[in-house]
Amino acid sequence: MPPDGRAALATPRCTTRPLVDGHDVALVDLDGVVYRGRHPVHGAVSHLVAARRRGLRLGYVTNNAARTPAEVAAHLRELGVALDDGDVVTAAQAAARLVAATVPTGSRVLVIGGPGLEHALEEHGLEPVRSLDDSPAAVVQGFHRSIGWEQLAEGAYAVASGLPWVASNLDRTVPTPRGTAPGNGTLVAAVREATGATPQVAGKPEPALIDESVLRTRAERPLMVGDRLDTDVSGAARWGMPSLLVLTGVTSLQGCVDAVGDERPDYVAGDLGGLLAVHTPVTVDGGQGGAAEMVARCDGWIATAKRGRVRLDGTDRGERLGALRATVAAGWAARDAGQHADVGEVAERLAAMMDAPAPATRSPR
Repeated sequence: MPPDGRAALATPRCTTRPLVDGHDVALVDLDGVVYRGRHPVHGAVSHLVAARRRGLRLGYVTNNAARTPAEVAAHLRELGVALDDGDVVTAAQAAARLVAATVPTGSRVLVIGGPGLEHALEEHGLEPVRSLDDSPAAVVQGFHRSIGWEQLAEGAYAVASGLPWVASNLDRTVPTPRGTAPGNGTLVAAVREATGATPQVAGKPEPALIDESVLRTRAERPLMVGDRLDTDVSGAARWGMPSLLVLTGVTSLQGCVDAVGDERPDYVAGDLGGLLAVHTPVTVDGGQGGAAEMVARCDGWIATAKRGRVRLDGTDRGERLGALRATVAAGWAARDAGQHADVGEVAERLAAMMDAPAPATRSPR
């Protein structure tokens, strides 16, 4: 059991109506969920439009502190997403609030990062500076592509002098159109190695950014939607809200199956279409082979975990989400029994199914 006392889910949770109907706000991560770099994730915009039409309010929440909310909102509009600038919440905003709670209004703050952090600090009446020679009262660090040795060194000098240090997030990587690249956590590690200090962290899975998001969106029944287990899913669990994991970004199907504790999502879907779906029940039993064979059933699909591998049986005319849910449940059952569950073959089949024309879906119950 994880430190917060949340037991690992045995199966993904189910709903009797589309997931969107059970929440007033979805807190949607961006990188790997809505877009990759400058380009939208396939189908993401249409799913978001459909979710809004059903009455779901959307907050766009990112651990990336590089851009201002207005810049992020402008990017989303270019992709076809309708939103106000205030619908975007960044880790820079959460980090600035943490700094503002530490130093007096009007204080200077050394920035290791870009305009997103500077704008957020100014919102709280703080003055961003770039050198320890400017007599800052604190240090704040966030991701930006322009960060080089000189900025990291200046930050290290300031942190080593004993100034309070806030990091926007500790994401080790960021997804890009060319692949996975070093994230802010890698840059924070450079300053930490140089100083021996540890920053206060604002971004997911820490609560500051989630608190900021709930505050700004006025959410009462929020749902976290993301592609990362260690930030989106774990952060939601630690805060106390359910999560939907989508497999369009960092986390693979194998990663989801291997998850334990608070990194197991409440719901899982191939993409943001999972917001509009009914998540039907999954049953799991020991199968004919007893504990050595775990069998999960959902929507006519049967996923069997045996001898370290998961096999999927069913018809491609069935509910695709059911195939995914059965696979995850069988994998979790095997993991909980101390067995490995390789889902490589199933992942290829599911990927092919997702590229095929969608079958007719049943009416919501």
